Amino acid sequence: MQIWIVPCFLILLMQAGFALFETGMCRSKNSAHTMSMTLLAYALGVTAFWVCGYALMCGGAGSRHHAVGSWGNFSDILVLKTLFGVRIGGHWWGLVGARGFFLTGGAPGSAEHDLVLTGFLFMMLFMSVAATIPTGAMVERWRFKSFCIFTLLVGAVIFPLYGCWMWGGGWLAALGKNLRIGHGAVDYAGSSVVHLLGGTLALAGVLQLGPRVGKYDEDGNPRPIFGHNVPMTLLGTMLLAFAWFGFNTSQSFAAADGRAGAVAVNTAMSSVAGALSAAMFMVLVYGKPDPSVMCNGMLSALVASCASCAYVEPWAAFLIGAVAGVLAAMGVLFLERRGIDDPVGAISVHGIGGLWGMFALGLFANGTFGEGTHGVDGPVRGLFYGDAKQLLAQLIAAVVCIVWAFGTGALVFRLIRLWLGSNRVPIEVEIAGLDIPEMGAPGYPEFTTHLAPEQVPLSQTLTQRRR
Repeated sequence: MQIWIVPCFLILLMQAGFALFETGMCRSKNSAHTMSMTLLAYALGVTAFWVCGYALMCGGAGSRHHAVGSWGNFSDILVLKTLFGVRIGGHWWGLVGARGFFLTGGAPGSAEHDLVLTGFLFMMLFMSVAATIPTGAMVERWRFKSFCIFTLLVGAVIFPLYGCWMWGGGWLAALGKNLRIGHGAVDYAGSSVVHLLGGTLALAGVLQLGPRVGKYDEDGNPRPIFGHNVPMTLLGTMLLAFAWFGFNTSQSFAAADGRAGAVAVNTAMSSVAGALSAAMFMVLVYGKPDPSVMCNGMLSALVASCASCAYVEPWAAFLIGAVAGVLAAMGVLFLERRGIDDPVGAISVHGIGGLWGMFALGLFANGTFGEGTHGVDGPVRGLFYGDAKQLLAQLIAAVVCIVWAFGTGALVFRLIRLWLGSNRVPIEVEIAGLDIPEMGAPGYPEFTTHLAPEQVPLSQTLTQRRR
């Protein structure tokens, strides 16, 4: 087994980190439901990715149209050779792969088939993170059946298609080769492919579900709803920070590009800067650092580091993380004040952090790495190092990601609502807690705390019933 597979295993620990982080941020009456969603986001997403998602994303990895250098050394998987697309202006624009359904390709036991399997392992772990992100934003009111259907579609179609455009030889990666816009869109470890996509899906879902019962008073002012276990949230954050070293360096080991050390250092520098800047922001504005905001600052910085971690110097990674930490803190407050109830801050951490990460690569890539990426001569350079077009390519990819994820997410939620009648649990279930009604078992059988019905404003009760 190739040694580069080992860092991939760390990525699975991110599911445990998400489970602890999200569960600690919600109330005890919903702990079993929240933990179960993070577990099954992995199981459901991987199943869908095995059936068709992998083929749609990577089925053109060995195609002659594949944008060279966009997927590590997996362009050697020649058996995955079908990339559908269109020819416009004399250039080929890849749209979707079509080989590798159910992990077929090559004779079982052959070197080609082994590459198909290892490629699947590599990409399924990134997909599982994207599928998990919406669970945090929608906890404490998301109907379990709706969650299951939505997650299957993320693994089967939503993640794979954008992933194909960026990492599977598709048209965003080819912007440089075809139109001379930098090196095309570059995203080393998933600021957009994983995080911006997941954060935007979360936004689409939260807008459909509406806020939790009791979150806003009669005048629309937000009320604090505290999570039940701050130490659990902090532990989840540290576990995520540890697993992120595998998340960001696995691409380097797979491509054998020699950047693993630099990637790991830049990942660390971003993470510490994000935690510090978020804490300082809260102290300056409110006088206290707030543990949950510190956590979100660190996670947002890690998200932002993904795109650029192989292309920047440590000082730039620190600056990128510091900006991401402040953006996360501001984003949580901004969204909450506008009626967007995101209990764990997933939209700010992954959506805003991922957007900044794509933008940051277009600014700070220093030209020391990325020779020949996507078939374009020369290394990857950002605006501050002489290539304004790379910033343009990054912005195009970010806009496409937001439009794709929000559009498909909103459509899927509406279709599920038509099918099931609602994406949200009944008000009685939300007040009592989702653990027993939805999962059949309490997270903490010794005690249960919940909002009493008389504490719920009548206007919110009526609004919730209509969703």
